[in-house]
Amino acid sequence: MSNPSDWATKDYYKTLGVSKDASAADIKKAYRKLARDNHPDSKPGDKAAEERFKEISEAYGVLSSPEKRKQYDEQRSLFGQFKNGFPPGGGFPGGGTSGGTEFDLGDLLGGIFGGGGRGGRRRQPQARRGEDLESEATITFQQSVDGVTLPLRLTSEEACPTCHGTGAKPGTVPRVCPKCQGSGMQTGTAGGLFAMTEPCSQCSGRGLIVEHACATCHGSGRAPSSRTINVKVPAGVKDGQRIKIKGKGGKGDAGAPAGDLYLIVHVESHPLFGRKCDDLTITVPVAFDEAALGAQISVPTLDGPPVKLKIPAGTPTGRTFRARGKGSAKKDGQRGDLLVTIEVQVPDTLTDEQRAAVEALRAARGNEDPRAAVFQAAG
Repeated sequence: MSNPSDWATKDYYKTLGVSKDASAADIKKAYRKLARDNHPDSKPGDKAAEERFKEISEAYGVLSSPEKRKQYDEQRSLFGQFKNGFPPGGGFPGGGTSGGTEFDLGDLLGGIFGGGGRGGRRRQPQARRGEDLESEATITFQQSVDGVTLPLRLTSEEACPTCHGTGAKPGTVPRVCPKCQGSGMQTGTAGGLFAMTEPCSQCSGRGLIVEHACATCHGSGRAPSSRTINVKVPAGVKDGQRIKIKGKGGKGDAGAPAGDLYLIVHVESHPLFGRKCDDLTITVPVAFDEAALGAQISVPTLDGPPVKLKIPAGTPTGRTFRARGKGSAKKDGQRGDLLVTIEVQVPDTLTDEQRAAVEALRAARGNEDPRAAVFQAAG
């Protein structure tokens, strides 16, 4: 998970390969592609890919949140203005001038850094909610109708299991930074004109110095962590649906709540059945005599015995009938319907007896033109 005090030095847009005005959809698309290409599961033992995956996840964790993205953009903009120690054009916020006016950037960024303004106040560590994670799963058509519980393997950045997030080698502890006295901020001057508060150069804003770094996380206190969880996919889920599983994302810091998991579900197609909202669909063939004279036919269902369907005489091809309660599950526990579309079959070949019967039908029809109404409508 990213530290807001580090945002000014990291270009998350460049990490994901998107522009600063990229839409949320563009950011998500770029993240998903890069995450697939660099996921530790697909490149076991590749440390470079693992580090790249961590950077991608950190960038997406900030840019995918409207609130965090707004804070990140503001902080980057402010540091861009003050990176040389002076505001643009020589002016000072609040109407101050270069005549000895003290300008404390820590006060201006207090809301972003969480404290550390005038007087060297110690920053209080803030509990940070765990990052939201996104995953994908492919299920069968039957599972989408009935629901299913899936095992999912998730990878996220969490407190290092070796040092428990301190960044220090087991058996040692970090010490308070002597330069900032644990505040994480330092006050400097620019040409003797004004004072400026910025992250401490010795501890990089952490307020602590790690003398003996943890071998697992190299002093960062964070490390990739993989775990397998069981996720219940509800009955009636649709292809491409995005499901929110609350509290199953990355773990929070200092007792803060975990993030959420967003699961995108892909549903495999079925050789016979289709979906239309909560209804299932199927196309069944009927013989010409069944359609012309009427018949009772059997129609298969997805997960039960066949249903009997009465076809009235004169049923044309393409007509749809409804078998109630034989469709997909709904949110209220009820089931949709099975929509049965009739397709009148024309045989490829005829026996002598069948040909004689069809020729007798043609003779009985006489000169009746079935396309007469079409020509009449054409004018």
